[in-house]
Amino acid sequence: MISLNNLKPPYGAIRKKKRVGRGDGSGHGNTCGRGQKGQKARSGGQVKPYFEGGQMPLYRRLPKRGFKNIFKEEFAIINIRDLVKKFRENEEVTPEKLLEVGLIKKKNKRIKLLGDGDISFPLLIKVHKISQQAKSKIEAAGGRIEVI
Repeated sequence: MISLNNLKPPYGAIRKKKRVGRGDGSGHGNTCGRGQKGQKARSGGQVKPYFEGGQMPLYRRLPKRGFKNIFKEEFAIINIRDLVKKFRENEEVTPEKLLEVGLIKKKNKRIKLLGDGDISFPLLIKVHKISQQAKSKIEAAGGRIEVI
């Protein structure tokens, strides 16, 4: 009968640890399984993953292209038509409210309002940037704009 005290792994599942450098009789003496001479036989000797045997490596063969502008400002774009769908008359539009209603995805992203769409009621809008067209449409509807 099988019980926890007499369970054993199947034959061949457990192997002895390979003890290198313990004499020729062990089968892992002399060169310890590293072969004869060369970089990989030395202590601390290993070939870097990107080394291609002296051939010009891939990272040097490929052209370097482009440039990353570290001063680039990323904006979440919102149009007037989006505001008309989500907000009512005289309501305040802030980045927090835009995040709440799902018009923007990230909390700390700057917001730019563009003038696509029409608005017929006033809103108090607080955004980081606004286009001239959007500004004129909102002011014509009686709304106010505050640039944060």
